Amino acid sequence: MELSTKVNENDHKSLRVQGGLSMGLNARTSEKIAFSLLTLSAMTVAGFVVVILAYIIYNGYSAISIEFLTEMPRMRMTQGGIYPAIAGTVYLILGSMAVALPVGIMSAIYLNEYAGENRTTWLIEMAINNLAGTPSVVFGLFGLALFVKYFGFGSSLLSACLTLSLLILPVIIRSTQEALIAVPNEYRESSLALGISKWQTIRHVVLPAAIPGIVTGSILSIGRVAGETAPILLTGAAYFLPRMPDSVYSQFMALPYHLFVLATSGTNIIQTRPLQYGTALVLLMIVLGLNIIAVMIRRHYRQKLKI
Repeated sequence: MELSTKVNENDHKSLRVQGGLSMGLNARTSEKIAFSLLTLSAMTVAGFVVVILAYIIYNGYSAISIEFLTEMPRMRMTQGGIYPAIAGTVYLILGSMAVALPVGIMSAIYLNEYAGENRTTWLIEMAINNLAGTPSVVFGLFGLALFVKYFGFGSSLLSACLTLSLLILPVIIRSTQEALIAVPNEYRESSLALGISKWQTIRHVVLPAAIPGIVTGSILSIGRVAGETAPILLTGAAYFLPRMPDSVYSQFMALPYHLFVLATSGTNIIQTRPLQYGTALVLLMIVLGLNIIAVMIRRHYRQKLKI
């Protein structure tokens, strides 16, 4: 009996060991499969980006020159440069961000730090979510009705900037909220325990820690502003305007609308094909340059927080 009992115990131990080994092998196999799938997904996305960039650079680099970047368009945009469109795009980015960034950050601070969980807050959150999914052409029609017609700003740079600021406002609010939520509550509690007011805590403790996340939302907003066509088409962009806007109430040219016209409504679409790719390449370079600046700002504050 004792011998049979020992044999059974040894059998159970060997089964447990084999079961543990098989579970370990299954876990490692699953981990390898998951890692391979994730790597494949990331490489696929990166591959598409590289292919698109390479295609645009290959077809557009021949059009890039000093004259192309600094001259006014001529002959119904079949000759000359795109300087007014470049300047108009930069004006749109700076103007819309100047309006949307402070409003979005302050709204996010109110929702995350001051407003409690009630019906009003829920309605505001629902409105922000709905705005984030609204097509850009709807914002264009709203800007046409509100800024161009009702306020009397006309088809102008000001109307376009205000419309685009409404377009990117949900993105900035959401990204700022997520950045504020990521700040540990210990930061707030420690500051308040020292007798510092809530606003001073938010200004000097919470916001500096949330800046990297806020800058990330700004990067996404810059890319969307630079690439939108429908809102500016309805609020101020001009088909052919070989001069710079002299005030915020003037019409303007912009790279996305300029590219749209060249590719769809130009007088000589085949002849202007290199100009189309050159315009697309310049637009990408502007967005990339602004994104690099924003990434440098984010990295600076992350290193500052580590210190």
